[in-house]
Amino acid sequence: MISQDQLDAIINEAGQSALDEVLLGRLRAAWPGVHFTLCMDDDIPVHARAVAEQGRFNVYLVNSSDHCSVLTNDTATASGVVLAEVIED
Repeated sequence: MISQDQLDAIINEAGQSALDEVLLGRLRAAWPGVHFTLCMDDDIPVHARAVAEQGRFNVYLVNSSDHCSVLTNDTATASGVVLAEVIED
């Protein structure tokens, strides 16, 4: 589970810096039970809905409770966060 307070803090932290491995390290240190992933927003399936849109990145949640990870919008089942960088064309 990822609480709304955790999600807000994660989004705030990501909004303050570059989306890179240094950020991932800080996020993983601050929330050791949460899995973090960086990708490009166009790598996300078109049917997926972001839980937050921040201009330069969108935020998606991951549920890894089964053997395969899936995107979810349910914070109660989420175990991970995807920060997907948006590049303007």
